[in-house]
Amino acid sequence: MTAAGCSLADIAIEMRTRFRMRPREAWRHANGWTLQDAADRITQASTRASGEYVAADASLVGKWEKWPGPSSRRPSLPVLFATADAMGCRVEDLLDLEDRRMLPEADLQLLTRQPQSVAPPIAPITPSPIVTPTGPAGTDLLRLAADESATWAQWAESSNVGDIALEQLVADTRTLASDYLTSEPLALFARTRALRDRVFALLEGHQYPRQSADLYVAAGYLCGLLAWMSSDLGQLREADTHGRTAWLCAELSGHNDLRAWVLSTRSKVAFWDGRLREAVNFARRGATYNTTGTVAVLLACQEADAWSQLGAQEEATGALFRAQDARAAATPEDEIGGIFSCSPARQENYAAAVQLRIGQPADALRSADNALALLHAQPIRAYGTEAQIHISQGAAHLAAGEAEGALEALAPVFALPSDHRMTPVTRRLGELCSGIGRSNCGGTAGTGLRQAIEEFCRDSAPRQAALSPGSGST
Repeated sequence: MTAAGCSLADIAIEMRTRFRMRPREAWRHANGWTLQDAADRITQASTRASGEYVAADASLVGKWEKWPGPSSRRPSLPVLFATADAMGCRVEDLLDLEDRRMLPEADLQLLTRQPQSVAPPIAPITPSPIVTPTGPAGTDLLRLAADESATWAQWAESSNVGDIALEQLVADTRTLASDYLTSEPLALFARTRALRDRVFALLEGHQYPRQSADLYVAAGYLCGLLAWMSSDLGQLREADTHGRTAWLCAELSGHNDLRAWVLSTRSKVAFWDGRLREAVNFARRGATYNTTGTVAVLLACQEADAWSQLGAQEEATGALFRAQDARAAATPEDEIGGIFSCSPARQENYAAAVQLRIGQPADALRSADNALALLHAQPIRAYGTEAQIHISQGAAHLAAGEAEGALEALAPVFALPSDHRMTPVTRRLGELCSGIGRSNCGGTAGTGLRQAIEEFCRDSAPRQAALSPGSGST
């Protein structure tokens, strides 16, 4: 455009139109300056333009360009005069309609009275000393400073979220965590993601520090829920990503219960990814926080689960005892509930799985029976937990050489609809096939059991493949 004879104003207008730039940024690019170039020239031009020294730097120039908006700063009148002088334009050229709407009335009045001069851009020079205006100009400066304080106070007092909205966000999070126990996972994943995005958008705005902390708590639980869902759907890498973001939110909020639940979620992801030592470490780390509710119970159960998979019988048994102690000390209510809660049925389910791995099938069968009775007494029955309990029952019967008992115990699992066949359920059920070969379950019952398991896993395979990385699924 310069070669075609276009003026700086023409170039700035073209940049505003084509690239949707704010006017101050467009004029900077029209001059061909970096943020630091502009800062040097604005600082040098300040005392000549307004009589007031402006100490500009690249960060400030960037914030002045973005105003009004998130992470921005309103340019004062001395800044605007110095910028216009440095860039070779009028102050009016640096302001659009949104700027004028947001400027204080006193600033607008001073702008209309201020004579404008246009000077060519000049090279940076050593900053001049601060000049203190006197007389009427000094009075205007005092009023301007007061207006700036009032404007900042108005900004600091405003918030893009209120207490009622925060309460509703927590209520919506509780609903999602509860619905996940009984709902189709992919549809609920989309709802959870949408709510997370709403919270993220609010955090990018402005609110009181206590409201920011509450928003980080909501974001942490929602990211934790997305991590849990992704793991159940077989997407462990994505689950890890959500888990790391949830941990960041927990740290930013300083919320111990959230910290513990996030570490519980990360332990679960690590367990199913085969990182058993990490699963133990996450669970132990979560147990170091002073928490309320039942998260300490679940963390101890998860530690026992990982130890039993490692073949460490003593450590697994000790962790189960700690789970019992945590249950006795736990308060009955969890902040969020649903998947972020460890009911007695869930605890017994973990105990059954651990006892199976450490060679105690009779104890495992008792724990599974207890878990099923407790689950049926609850108003909400989590189909994932119920399936795992039935698998533990079937494995205990299988260890005792009772193929018919195993087949009967597993019948509710085989009847699960396709959208309820989570990856952990499919994997645990598939592991039973090798158990059939090691047990004394021969004959027709053993053959029928193997065929039923293989058919279940085969029917679940297309859904798992559709969710694999690169398939286009969310």
